[in-house]
This record gives sequence, C-alpha cells and structure tokens, in this order.
Amino acid sequence: MVSNQPRKQRKARYNAPLHVKQKYMGAPLSKELREKYGCRSARVIVGDTVKVMRGDHAGSTGKVEGISLKHGTIVIEGVSVSKADGTEVARPVYPSNVVITTLNMKDERRESIISRK
Repeated sequence: MVSNQPRKQRKARYNAPLHVKQKYMGAPLSKELREKYGCRSARVIVGDTVKVMRGDHAGSTGKVEGISLKHGTIVIEGVSVSKADGTEVARPVYPSNVVITTLNMKDERRESIISRK
C-alpha cells in the first residue's frame, strides 16, 4: 500500500532511482508549441530554449546547458548569481518553474515520443 503522508512522498521522490527521476524533469510547453505538437508538456533536455516563469530570474530566456537528475534541476545560460568574491555561478532552476519555448529535435527518439503524445 502506498502512503499519503507528505514526508513519505518526499522521501520516495528523493530516494527514487535516476530512471524514475527522469519523469520529474518535465516542463510545460509554450502555447505555440502546444498547438504545433498537440501535447502540454515534455521532458527538458540540453539544447531546449526555456523561459523562467517563477523566482528571482522570472522573464529571462536561455538555452538549457545542463541537467541534474540527482537534484532535479536544470542550468540555463544567462541565469546566474554572483558570489561574494565577484565570480558568476550558474543558478539551478526547477523545471516546473520554466516554460519550453523551443524544442531540441535532434534526437529521433524524442521526435517519436512527442508525436506519440
């Protein structure tokens, strides 16, 4: 039986294997992409262009440079913070806080997945 307790849900999500954590890396598509492909969301991959909708960097747009399945975050070019010594460091963002504006369709498997939806 599966628990309804939030702490157990969080623990299961945190301790999930990477092939399950992939499913948590989805983000909504922009309205234009929704109409074009007929689906509401897709998994974020490196090379997608996204727009940050929530948080301190809301409104900024950039390409996805990296993905961390372990932490459930993505790194976007142009979204960074400055450290105390002045160096710029990439600021990880949760995929639920972004909207995909351009899909990277270089992968044939991704094309088949999106056409299936």
